Amino acid sequence: MATHEFTQGSSSAVSHQVYGATTHTDNSGTNHGASTEEPEEKAVPVQGLQRDLSARQVQMIAIAGTIGTGLFLGTGRSLAQGGPGSMLICYSIIGFIVYVTLLLLGEMATQYPVAGSFNAYATRFLSPSYGFALGWNYWFNDAVSVASDLTAAQLVVQYWAAEHTWIVSVVFWAFLVAVNSVNVRAYGEMEYWLSSLKVITVVLFIIVGTFVNAGYNTEQQFIGFANWRIDGAPFVGGFGGFARVFVTASFAFGGTESLGITAGETRNPSKNMPRVVKLVFWRIVTFYVLTVILIGLNVPWDYPKLSDRSTTTSPFTIVFTLAGSRTAASFMNAVVLTSVLSAGNHALFAGTRVLYGLSVTVPPQAPKIFSRTTTAGIPLPALLLTSSISALCLTSSYIGSGALWGWLQNIVGVSNQIAWLSIGLSSWRFRKAWVAQGRSKEDLKFVASWTWPWGPAFVIVSVTALILIQGWSSVIPRFSPLDFVSFYVEIPFMTFMTLVWLIVRRERNRRLQESDETEGLLPRRRSHSRAKGSFWDLVNTETVDLHEDQYDEGSESGDEDETSPSKGIKAQLRRLYYWLV
Repeated sequence: MATHEFTQGSSSAVSHQVYGATTHTDNSGTNHGASTEEPEEKAVPVQGLQRDLSARQVQMIAIAGTIGTGLFLGTGRSLAQGGPGSMLICYSIIGFIVYVTLLLLGEMATQYPVAGSFNAYATRFLSPSYGFALGWNYWFNDAVSVASDLTAAQLVVQYWAAEHTWIVSVVFWAFLVAVNSVNVRAYGEMEYWLSSLKVITVVLFIIVGTFVNAGYNTEQQFIGFANWRIDGAPFVGGFGGFARVFVTASFAFGGTESLGITAGETRNPSKNMPRVVKLVFWRIVTFYVLTVILIGLNVPWDYPKLSDRSTTTSPFTIVFTLAGSRTAASFMNAVVLTSVLSAGNHALFAGTRVLYGLSVTVPPQAPKIFSRTTTAGIPLPALLLTSSISALCLTSSYIGSGALWGWLQNIVGVSNQIAWLSIGLSSWRFRKAWVAQGRSKEDLKFVASWTWPWGPAFVIVSVTALILIQGWSSVIPRFSPLDFVSFYVEIPFMTFMTLVWLIVRRERNRRLQESDETEGLLPRRRSHSRAKGSFWDLVNTETVDLHEDQYDEGSESGDEDETSPSKGIKAQLRRLYYWLV
């Protein structure tokens, strides 16, 4: 383990770049006299993050973001709440929305591969106050995701009738903190192999599920669409059940947007980020749509213990049980457990980087202690705070693992939707600024041409609709306070945090103005980067700097760890493997 020597990041520099972790003004600064920039202290050198994630690891992190507890366990909850028809439609709709969203994020992340990703883009192109609220909301989302994954681990081990399942959560928590404390390559290598196992598992499930449906099952009967015709199916719970599946599907697809967070620690991002984004569509079709179809065909929505207050059973395990092999089912359950570990690892990494990104903005949006890193480039204080939230999972012994996981899943799912909405808003403002300043879309390092100009508007409208309608069942036919809160608590939280930062910034500017008057200095001007007369400090798209933080392709050597070596049997096998992936 690396020696934990800390260095303090500067909060005073207008802009500094540390291995892709870029900080910039919040567009609210004020200036002396005719000067267009406020005098600042010189930046203090920082250890910062390091570009140690290879193309091989980044591609597997992409898979880790799209395959996790939402797929292995959440599909069981979706099936029980909405039935096979609702599940297939909702997952397909969410999949398309996520794909368009990721294309929009890819444009910005390839052009500006900075720490904080879409949080930084919301601050830069939309509104500093909204960006502040979004950053903290997404950090909380990742921290709660770790708790959710550790709670899911308790649900998985209940398959073996284990007692004191909370011990599993404690062991997993300690392991994840240890891995993320070493260096980013340790995280990347762990994700690579765990994600490889998940890919193999999904492919194996598709093969076995097809045979089970065809008649190779314990009943030796062809299943076909029989489970779509049982009582209540294919749409369980009417419109309320259908709406609830949206948030479960959003939880399942959550994490794809954190690809942008890895941009600040990715080698040659202008080459590797577009490669990862373009492959996501096929991963969604293969890993989600095909899997959801087979789960809906083979597992009845009312299967015992599929999803209730105390337990949730993975449909993957159920299908292998239907295949007639208890040993294979037990093995599959063990694989699901490793996927839970991978999902927790992914969430802990992303949450740590988001908190670090908040602490290195100017002015800092989080206490500066979270900008400290070890000599290996690990933001250890940010890691410790993020991991501490996962203690929530230990409360499951009081309220039931199934119930707690359901509430956490709702919170994380809605938070994911807010992230997608924010990417749409940021992309809209980014593209508007790009065109307003006379830049051609061909000038972008990566451009999703077929999404111009409708992409951002589509994401904004569709995700807003999802956020509003998915809590239908918490109000009709009977009001459920806990469910309602889990569906909608993010909205007042985001509003409150936006207002807090707006007030804090205005108070800061007022004090600076008073300080200038006391010292006899010329009055400061408001930054031209902010739209004039805007209470919500919307960024002025005509003056925002589109050159700052752009990645210089010549600043790094080529990727030493390409996914497709040019010679030898090993090269051919690796090409085949990545083609399958």
